[in-house]
Amino acid sequence: MAENTTDRRVRKTRGQLRQGLVRLMREKSIQDITVKELCQEAGINRGTFYAHYTDLYDLLQGMEEEMMADVRGALQEMMAEEPGNPAPMRLTAGLFRCLKENADLCTVTLGPYGDKAFAKRLLNIGSEYYMEAYRRYFTQATARELEYYYVYVSAGVMGLLEKWLADGMTASPEEMAVMVEKMMVYGVGFLRQDK
Repeated sequence: MAENTTDRRVRKTRGQLRQGLVRLMREKSIQDITVKELCQEAGINRGTFYAHYTDLYDLLQGMEEEMMADVRGALQEMMAEEPGNPAPMRLTAGLFRCLKENADLCTVTLGPYGDKAFAKRLLNIGSEYYMEAYRRYFTQATARELEYYYVYVSAGVMGLLEKWLADGMTASPEEMAVMVEKMMVYGVGFLRQDK
């Protein structure tokens, strides 16, 4: 019973620190935030902070790693559900669902004060799964064509993701996935399609 209480307290403390860092990173970059400032924002003393993390970058890295594991898990699950020929749209819907579940972190890491290296790592994880899905789905395409296609599409998806975050994620992940697929398949014709 004491172990459960300790685990709950640790989760609560880490959650407070995460939320505090997210609030601060909406206004400034991590380089401009101090541990003291974060502790005041989170209502945690500095000793407690250092019992869990070595510095702010350690906290942010832990948050990013947790989200990366969630993204990887969501994409693995989608690939496993359709092992023969996974539809890229299902992967995209799963990805947007995962990002929505991590909306607080997405907002700051992909926002103006975010970590650009994190966005690149996110794209690299996506590449592993999407390239495999594309190979299975677009059987006539060459490896080079698929590579260029992924770079082209992922840049657009990152732009859409930033817009979705800026709009408060009001569209559902499924709506976003449908929109992405229509844009990918129909290009500018997407704007002329019957809704």
